[in-house]
Amino acid sequence: MMQQEPAETGQEGVVGLEEPKKMTREDWRKKKELEEQRKLGNAPAEVDEEGKDINPHIPQYISSVPWYIDPSKRPTLKHQRPQDEEEEQFSNIAEWYKRGVQEKSVSTKFRKGACENCGAITHKKKDCLERPRKVGAKFTGTGMAPDEHDQITLSLDYDGKRDRWNGYDPDDHMRIVEEYSKVDLAKRTLKAQRLQEELASGKLVDQMEREHDSEDEDEDKYADDIDMPGQNFDSKRRITVRNLRIREDIAKYLRNLDPNSAYYDPKTRAMRENPYANTGKNPEEVGYAGDNFARYTGDTINMASTQLFAWEAYDKGSEVHLQADPTKLELLHQSFKVKKEDFKQMQKESILERYGGQEHLDAPPRELLLAQTEEYVEYSRHGAVIKGQDKAIARSKYEEDVLINNHTCIWGSYWKDGMWGFKCCHSMVKQSYCTGDAGKKTMSTSCVPFEEGLEVAEEEEMPKTLLELHQEKMKDKKKKKKKDKKHKKRDSDSSDEEDEAKKREKLKKALLAEDQRQKEVAEIMLLDERKRPYNSLKEVREPTEEEMEAFQMKRPRADDPMASFLFQ
Repeated sequence: MMQQEPAETGQEGVVGLEEPKKMTREDWRKKKELEEQRKLGNAPAEVDEEGKDINPHIPQYISSVPWYIDPSKRPTLKHQRPQDEEEEQFSNIAEWYKRGVQEKSVSTKFRKGACENCGAITHKKKDCLERPRKVGAKFTGTGMAPDEHDQITLSLDYDGKRDRWNGYDPDDHMRIVEEYSKVDLAKRTLKAQRLQEELASGKLVDQMEREHDSEDEDEDKYADDIDMPGQNFDSKRRITVRNLRIREDIAKYLRNLDPNSAYYDPKTRAMRENPYANTGKNPEEVGYAGDNFARYTGDTINMASTQLFAWEAYDKGSEVHLQADPTKLELLHQSFKVKKEDFKQMQKESILERYGGQEHLDAPPRELLLAQTEEYVEYSRHGAVIKGQDKAIARSKYEEDVLINNHTCIWGSYWKDGMWGFKCCHSMVKQSYCTGDAGKKTMSTSCVPFEEGLEVAEEEEMPKTLLELHQEKMKDKKKKKKKDKKHKKRDSDSSDEEDEAKKREKLKKALLAEDQRQKEVAEIMLLDERKRPYNSLKEVREPTEEEMEAFQMKRPRADDPMASFLFQ
């Protein structure tokens, strides 16, 4: 198997980490050919570090060493063989940490190195669990606490670490049993005393009759107590019936009855979008905001960002995969985040060091600077100003609420057909005078402004038919022919000579220009490709007839046997 080279230092998340390079197509082809030759027996098998041959039919994912063990090693099967483990001496299942304190006699005087608070030799003052004394045992010499047991170090095996009853003391449970048995015995004794007193007084017979009569009532009373959300208790049959769903829960399709709200899929019982999206409610305040709102919470966003980082790292040359190497990808992602933050901080510090401005970043928020005032204002519980002056409303640099020319509404209060106007009279002219309801009636009819009326009048002209357009075209052609016949007789001789002279002159200039162009092209072709000038700023236009004729005349014809006799 071919060993891959460690990747160079790349950008983004692969900076400073040794990653295997992607193999080129040629290397991959050679590798596959070598594998085929080894499988056929034409090439010697690969040898591991112990000198043993590796079966060429073993898959690569078994023979290659995982990256978290040692990525620099060559292919081997050592990691697939059982490893020699040293036998450890595990603790006995009956061994556990000793609880409580030592039962031997308590010390009567303070010992050197003991706790200054309680006087126990097994811990220090900072680890003491007793209440801090006003005067510690070090100075009083009395009230010494007993010492704790010297704890042993347990070495538990796999099962011992996961045993839920490991270290459980059955005596603790027996103490609880004894306590409850004493309470039960006391209750029985007290009940027996009450029965003897009631038998002596004759009240017990009457009480038993009352209890027998109210037996059915008690059943219904206790059955009401059993009712729970989502359950129905039938007292006659003495069974509990489970409903399909809790009745207090609102079905998804009943959240918003608007047909244009979120779509509910009855087959999967899914409503992905927020049913309250059109109502303007905050998704965090409503009880249900759609399945997607709950789906994109928790670690979903972190998983998506990790997957995006894996794709970007793979494009940069790092062979990582979210499902194949999750631990490796997580380590890469964490190192990328740290280096990215360090880079941002370094960039920020360099900019501040060069240009300054740290004092602007340390300034308090603008809201606090502008909101502080020394004016005293009292408000009622409804928000109205009782005493003082209310905060002034910020105004723009433009005039506001200015009424002109008898209008009762401002300009721009009315909009129709892409035009602004006055709402009071529906006038679309800014400097017009207000006409009130009469203007509204006029604008509601077919009357339109003067400029718009001209455009409408032009558009309303009847279009001509194809026959009429053809007849007009034929008339124009006949008139043109008559005029041309009159002028041709007079100017035919003189105009032909002038045209020929002009054409010859233009052709002569075009030939000179073509010679000059061919010389420039020949000089450019002699230059190196990297030193040739660009023609992006040269004017591009359509060539004239004379220029095309000159190009055809001067064009080299290598396949023409008479080309050398053209211009002799």
